[in-house]
Amino acid sequence: MHHSYPYKAIKRYVGKALHHYDMIADGDKILVGLSGGIDSFTLLWILNERKKRILIDYDLIAVFVDPGFDDQFGKKLETYCKANEFHLIIDRTDHGLQAHSTENRENPCFLCSRLRRKRLFEIADKYGCKKIALGHHKDDIIETFFMNICYSGEIGTMVPSQSFFKGKFQIIRPLAFIEQETINRFAKETGFPILTNPCPSANSSKRSKIKSLLTELYKSNKKIKGNIFNSMSNVNTEYLLI
Repeated sequence: MHHSYPYKAIKRYVGKALHHYDMIADGDKILVGLSGGIDSFTLLWILNERKKRILIDYDLIAVFVDPGFDDQFGKKLETYCKANEFHLIIDRTDHGLQAHSTENRENPCFLCSRLRRKRLFEIADKYGCKKIALGHHKDDIIETFFMNICYSGEIGTMVPSQSFFKGKFQIIRPLAFIEQETINRFAKETGFPILTNPCPSANSSKRSKIKSLLTELYKSNKKIKGNIFNSMSNVNTEYLLI
């Protein structure tokens, strides 16, 4: 398994992102946001496995901010983390219910992710973690870029490493250079638990609209995804309305 293509690709591209953005230093305490999706499982697994191979030492604490939809979801995560000796903290909230309340029909994902982000900062502070690692990958970064253009009227995306509160915290995205397809294959061969997202907006969100739009576009030319991704670090401001 450790010689498979998906493992090698993930190992190489995580190494490249960590190095390029200087994401992890010796002695770091890192909060890993665990959502129960295969992206966050991959992130936790690879950061844990990497510790055994490299000279710098760091601590990982996995945190699941439970949105309050389904009790069983957190229990399944707990079982998996126990079996693999991952340190997991489950923080029970009503964020999902709040975000889907009648007063907030317009944009549940925005409110839910904002509340979750706030909790992650609070928990990181409590446990002395200066870094928060999230499982966003190349496809997420491209989708966010288009979501910002289409729904917020601005050009911008999630960046691989970002400092918050005057440098008090750093959000890192070690999977930034990895495609969803590679993660899917890796998850399959590693045998991560397949958990169904209990959120009622899981398949009707703005993100899923953008995702299907891009999927169609990629079919027409396999260079498009790479070109979009590269364009975000190749901005010609002379040809923008600034």
